Parts: sequence; structure tokens; C-alpha cells
Amino acid sequence: MSHTIDRLQNLCESCHRPLLAGYDLAGLRATGAFTLDKVRQRTERSLWRFHDVLPVNGVREAVSLGEGLTPLLPAERRGPFAAFENLFIKDESFNPTGSFKARGMTAAITRAAALGVKAVALPSAGNAAGAATYYANRAGMECFLFMPQDTPPANIIESVVGGARVFLVNGLISDCGKLVKRGCAEFGWFDLSTLKEPFRLEGKKTMGYELACDFAELDRTSEPRLPDVVIYPAGGGTGLVGMWKAFQEMETLGWIGAQRPRMVLVQAENCAPIVRAFQAGTRHAELFPNASTVAAGLRVPAAVGDFLMLDAVRNSGGTALTITDAELLEGVRELARHQGIYACPEGGAVWKAAQKLVASGWLKPHERTVLFNTGAGLKYNHLFPTGNLPVLDHHDPDCLRAVTFAG
Repeated sequence: MSHTIDRLQNLCESCHRPLLAGYDLAGLRATGAFTLDKVRQRTERSLWRFHDVLPVNGVREAVSLGEGLTPLLPAERRGPFAAFENLFIKDESFNPTGSFKARGMTAAITRAAALGVKAVALPSAGNAAGAATYYANRAGMECFLFMPQDTPPANIIESVVGGARVFLVNGLISDCGKLVKRGCAEFGWFDLSTLKEPFRLEGKKTMGYELACDFAELDRTSEPRLPDVVIYPAGGGTGLVGMWKAFQEMETLGWIGAQRPRMVLVQAENCAPIVRAFQAGTRHAELFPNASTVAAGLRVPAAVGDFLMLDAVRNSGGTALTITDAELLEGVRELARHQGIYACPEGGAVWKAAQKLVASGWLKPHERTVLFNTGAGLKYNHLFPTGNLPVLDHHDPDCLRAVTFAG
């Protein structure tokens, strides 16, 4: 069922499932106005250099803070990373507000502003709240946030400092979502919940376009290139679904052929509804009971886009697996110590997933593999206590005798 683009949309009015935005891709291909070479020549220092396939009539409409164009870093082959010959890390912590959520919010807020929205609302267990706060501020909108009580303190603080109306809820993000739905109906806010409006997905899909550009530059070619494997942490799933949509669009545009990266979906062991559905062979996921994990972005017990994630993983020949909290925290430390990247817990999870997949033989060491670090580890400092650090008395001339050096 088609829906008009000149008014606000949430879920499909017929089936109540996510709506996906469409573009005249055949027309773009015919004109030759949107090619890799043309994109490279553009001066926009943000993801809006891909504006031809984003929800704007022109770049000047964009509500932007300079998001996107994040680095693709080759992993140094040291320590546990030595087993990988072609491992790369796409580091989304460089985005405004410190996570990939900025990509979705720039697109969603841009479209909402164009259609006259004055107030937005959403549930968030972390980074989406901060992104919504600051993009709404940029657009001059009010922002209402409903967050679980155990949301990381840094996420709560950045939203409060930004002036959002923050409400803490004694429940999970799914419980917060129910309150958002009631509030939108009662107060007229526009619902920006994950995949309950079409355009956060559009911003997230630019990660797929950027991969094609990143690898073309790496290989010094004018032809878009994609990796063999993409490993992604999935809560609500817009990042994974968005990239899969981007690959489909790129094929229609003539940028790439039919070959796709194998998509790997990673969830926390104690909140893994999509992994369970993948293993059971079902197209929809049941609510995960008693969901818990220190990786706030993965604490999503039910996702409206479950079938979209599962379709992408299965159609790509990919897989889905879980990581324990202990493993993902170890992954954060390993990325920090061996790669110089202070990753979020979700980033630690995808690294440990890569190790498991190589150990099982599913992933070959020579395959070109991309790990997505979706946010900054600094927002999760509360998970890493420093312990009792030594305090030196600088007045004591012998204080350095207490210092021991490694190596």
C-alpha cells in the first residue's frame, strides 16, 4: 500500500508495519546525476552529499550537525586481532552526539520540520535520546523522551542539558514505547520511535552508501565496492535494515551488481529475540522475557522491524549470534588496548562475534570484514570502574620508586 509523502506518516495504515521510502532510482540512473564520481565531487561535509536518495528537495532543507562520513579504519594485526587479514572498523562514534543515531535523527527531524512538526517524542534506552534532543533543538522543536530508569547516566545527562523533557520509566524500552504512543495520541506529539516513522531508516542507510565509497577509495577505483561481511549490533535494527535497503538501491542505480555482503546480526545473550527467531526459522520474533544487558542499545525485547532484519540476514547468506555481557565488555577493552578505539559495549559485542565466527570457520581470516562500532565508549564509563589507583606525593623525591613499567 502506497502512502503520500506530503503529510506525516508512521506505520502503514493497512498492515501497521514499517513504511519504506521510495525514490525515482531509474530516473536518477538515466540522468547520471547520482554516481560515485559525482558524490566524490560534492562539497557537503556530511551524509547529505547523498541527498538524491534522502527525504529532501534540496540540501538547504537539511537539519544537520555535520553527521556521517565516519572513518573506516583497518584493524592493526596485533594481539587477538592478528588472526584477521582484512578486518575493518567503521567508527560511528565520530558522529554528533557520539553515535550512529545522529544519522537517523538528521533525516527524521529534517522531514518532520518540512511537514510542520513542533514537538517530537520517542522511547530510548540511550543514544537515540541524545540525538533526538540536539537535532530537535537545531530545528526549534520540543522533544519528549521516555527512558528506562537504568539508562546510562551520560545519556540522561546529555538530554537534560539539552533541555529535552525527560521522563524515567520503571520498565524496559518497550514499556516506554507504550507511554509514547499514549502521549502522542493525547498531546499531538509526532512519534519518532524506531521504524515507526519512515525516515530514521533513510539516514541510517547512508552507512551502506559510505561503505561503497570507502572501499572504492581504498582500492583506488571509481567503481563502488562492498565488503564480504558486515557484522552489526542490532536492537531496533534500523542500521542493518537501512544498509540492506541501500544495497538494493545501489543495484537499481547501477552502482553494484547482485552480490551482497553477508550480514551478521549480533545481540546480547540475555536479550536476543531476533537471534532466537533466526535459529527457530521464523519470520517474526516473540517478546524476549526478562530482557537484560549492560549494552543499552541491545536491550530491545521486541522490535517492530523484526522481519526486515531477519530477511536481510537470511537473504544475504548471513547469520545471527549472541554475546555475553562479560564477553562484550572484554571486547571493549581489547579494542581500546589493541586498536586505540574506546568503543561502546555494542562495538565490543561485534568484535567478539567476529572472533567466534573465525573460530567456528564460518568467517575466513582473509575475507574483507567490517565491524560497526555504533557509539562512543565514553558514554559507558560507569561500566568500567578504575579500582584503587596509586596516588603519588609529588613532594616526595622518591615517589617514582612506586612506579613499575611494563616491558
